[in-house]
Amino acid sequence: MKDGAGTGLLAREETGAEVEALAMELIAKLASAGGHVLLDLELDGVRCLVLRGARTGPVSLLSPRELEIARMVACGHPNKTIASVLEISTWTVASHLRRIFVKLDVTSRAAMVSRLTSGDQQLGPDPVEVTQPQLMPEG
Repeated sequence: MKDGAGTGLLAREETGAEVEALAMELIAKLASAGGHVLLDLELDGVRCLVLRGARTGPVSLLSPRELEIARMVACGHPNKTIASVLEISTWTVASHLRRIFVKLDVTSRAAMVSRLTSGDQQLGPDPVEVTQPQLMPEG
């Protein structure tokens, strides 16, 4: 880093090479862990990737819709709210929850959330590292 040394900014000509090197490293790590690339495109000389790692543990037993419902339950939402947000009936929410309970071998919402968040499992969205921009002091 020359032009932006100490500021966290990369010189324009160095950005593409560093981003590509990081992307290739990430692809290699995901491939070795069973992940895959969902989208790979280049815009204005910058490679943009959307990657998904392989899910493991109890979370991997659930369908995307069941996982969505489980996440909402973990946030404390009742069936009526979940149904309204997802535009499905409360009966459908209850049916999904029954199937989730069977798949996870649990009998309550609390046990379901506990099972899905135990150990290194993550019930929330796939982890994404986000760096916050530094704010300039008002002057």
